Amino acid sequence: MPESSPRHPPVSIDHLDATAYRIPTDFPESDGTIEWNATTLVLAEAHGGDQTGIGYTYADRATAVMIKDLLAEIVVGRDAMMTSANWLAMVQAIRNLGRPGISSMAISAVDSALWDLKARILGLPLVMLLGAARDRIAVYGSGGFTSYDNDRLRKQLSGWAAEGIARVKMKVGREPDKDSERVAAARDAIGPKIELFVDANGAYTRKQALDLADKFHVLRVSWFEEPVSSDDLDGLRLLRDRVPAGMQVAAGEYGYDLPYFERMLEAGAVDVLQADATRCGGITGFLQVAALCEARSLPLSAHCGPSLHAHPCCVARPVCHIEYFHDHVRIEHMLFDGALTPHDGFLEPDLSRPGIGLEFKHSDAEKYKR
Repeated sequence: MPESSPRHPPVSIDHLDATAYRIPTDFPESDGTIEWNATTLVLAEAHGGDQTGIGYTYADRATAVMIKDLLAEIVVGRDAMMTSANWLAMVQAIRNLGRPGISSMAISAVDSALWDLKARILGLPLVMLLGAARDRIAVYGSGGFTSYDNDRLRKQLSGWAAEGIARVKMKVGREPDKDSERVAAARDAIGPKIELFVDANGAYTRKQALDLADKFHVLRVSWFEEPVSSDDLDGLRLLRDRVPAGMQVAAGEYGYDLPYFERMLEAGAVDVLQADATRCGGITGFLQVAALCEARSLPLSAHCGPSLHAHPCCVARPVCHIEYFHDHVRIEHMLFDGALTPHDGFLEPDLSRPGIGLEFKHSDAEKYKR
């Protein structure tokens, strides 16, 4: 009987820290339901084995406080190699606080930092540690905020098309009576060959969404995201059943735990499920959602945070693309060395860099610290 191989020596997590940074937008932004003029990045940094792993989420300063005050006590001193056990320990620790919202975003940032740390200790890009299924992943350009006039909308979307991105997304729902006109302007700007997506962020009623789906179909819209609230599973299923052929209904970006995604899939609510590793439990949680999709032969699309998602999305077989979201692209390129840029509409992890391939620019970020 062959001898068992020796266990990898444990590498202690020595320290965990978190910091919030509030970065103003480059222009006032809004979608169908909210308005904003700044985005807060919460950075988690896990130290061990003479390496530092980083992860992040887009949340609020309270998320950084939870990481420092609670999650640090849970993971410090544990083995950095045992990523699944560390994730489970964090999930158990927030039982009485509630899983959705801040708790899951805090876990997400730390879990990603711990995967990054593990990969750096082993000297591997994360995609290789996890087991690559592909070497690159498609993106879609995302912005087209309802606060943009038609000139700004046309310029942004046509710019992505000119860069070789084959699909672009715009926000709708703020003024439903004007949405057909805005979508027509977007279609005119990008031409007939680029796929056009719309995202209502749950702003429409069911009947508004059904009416507009027919109007958007004439303009060759192929993706209708959150036509109604993602909490209205019956409404999403209604829309999925009745929108024109060739138009996919998508939702899921607000999922924080596996039961949320399971309920959405059980309801038959979407053609494409969305998940966000900065919300749904980090790299560990994202791969769990991917397994659900694979079991149902349903595609998965990654929501925002493109440089963070590139590695797990090249691993998870059901993933069809990543949202190349204007706000997060801008922040990643401002504050991280190694932030990825699409080539011919695809992101490709940098295999010359260990972990997720990012280094945080602390000095550049200092003025945004909260």
